[in-house]
Amino acid sequence: MRRAIVTVCTSLVTLSLLHAADDATLIDGFDQLKYRALNDKSKAELVDGKFGKAVKFTFPDKCQNAFFTSNTRGSAAWDDAAGFSFWVKGDGSDHFGGLQFIYNEDFSVRYDYMFPIKNTEWTKISVAWSDLVPVLPGAKSHLLDPKGTNKPSKLSALWIGKWWYWRDYAPHSFTLDEMRLEKSIEREKVALPDGAPLARTLAKLKEGKPITIVTMGDSLTDTQHSANRQVVWPALLQKQIKDKYKSDVTVINPAIGGTQLRQGLVLIPRWQAQAPEPDLVTICYGFNDWDSGMRGEQFAETYRDAIDRVRRTTKGKSDVLILTTLPAVERWTTMAEMGDACRKAAKDRGAGLADTEHAFKTAGKDDKERLYSKDKVHLSATGHEVMARTVLEAIEASKRAEK
Repeated sequence: MRRAIVTVCTSLVTLSLLHAADDATLIDGFDQLKYRALNDKSKAELVDGKFGKAVKFTFPDKCQNAFFTSNTRGSAAWDDAAGFSFWVKGDGSDHFGGLQFIYNEDFSVRYDYMFPIKNTEWTKISVAWSDLVPVLPGAKSHLLDPKGTNKPSKLSALWIGKWWYWRDYAPHSFTLDEMRLEKSIEREKVALPDGAPLARTLAKLKEGKPITIVTMGDSLTDTQHSANRQVVWPALLQKQIKDKYKSDVTVINPAIGGTQLRQGLVLIPRWQAQAPEPDLVTICYGFNDWDSGMRGEQFAETYRDAIDRVRRTTKGKSDVLILTTLPAVERWTTMAEMGDACRKAAKDRGAGLADTEHAFKTAGKDDKERLYSKDKVHLSATGHEVMARTVLEAIEASKRAEK
């Protein structure tokens, strides 16, 4: 009898220690309503969860800039973790949920993360610290790194919602449960291409095989911008490839006017839901980044991160092509360091490079305004033609920049 009592007591102590260890990794059990809505039409409610209770977040139509805020804060334990995980049950839609962390009480340094809500069963999502995107430029805005300048322990608030740049503000809901620190997180390790950076894409074209191209970018690429309603360079590229190589080309164009490169990185899961492993991903940003204070060295750092993210999320199956930042009529040389940053990042990561800046300065040597619409920033039909031709020439050249 005494032995049985000792055994039971030992088991209870063991369970207690295991529970304490779990609590040490717990960021939020979502078993209390501690999230405050900044929008009167948004709603948070306790529901049955994966583990006890959970919180269901419901967003109304036109939920641009609608957030739930909390006082969740980092601690020293966060610097010993590789990242965190959480459980989500979606509403079955093709929309996405969003997390945002504020850094060190500084609202100019924010980290965004997008996650799918299509699965109506409980799904675990693991997030490495560097998966969070430092969505704004600035001297203090760096990737999170326990051994770097911006440490996870300095994260000072967790918000749930999405900013204006998502463009998807339809009504949606999702339920969250148990957000925990993770000691280790498996991540796809992708090496640089063995050969020329766009060799796989070019080989498919030469064989007349179908390809899929994703064109990340801002208003110079966005089909919804007024300057692009009649003609836009991705459509011209599609036709040029079809005419020359007889290949069917599927173009997925996620570009959104007014956005910056880092915002485009947050939204990668959206186009990846349509094309998990496209043949080619083109990336074209810079004007809005410059307006927001981004400059050369940080732009190069961000582009290196962009190349790495695309390769990692597509398991190394996608070729990556960087388009150098285009000048505008009134900024013919002003943003030159952005173009240099693009070239440097492509060289450092062995990515393809379409030097569209050089192409425009050559084509506009005698009359630059013919390349642009009336606002002298967005492109004319001639400008779109130069863009498409330069991208196709880059694919066909497909030579890795010398180290």
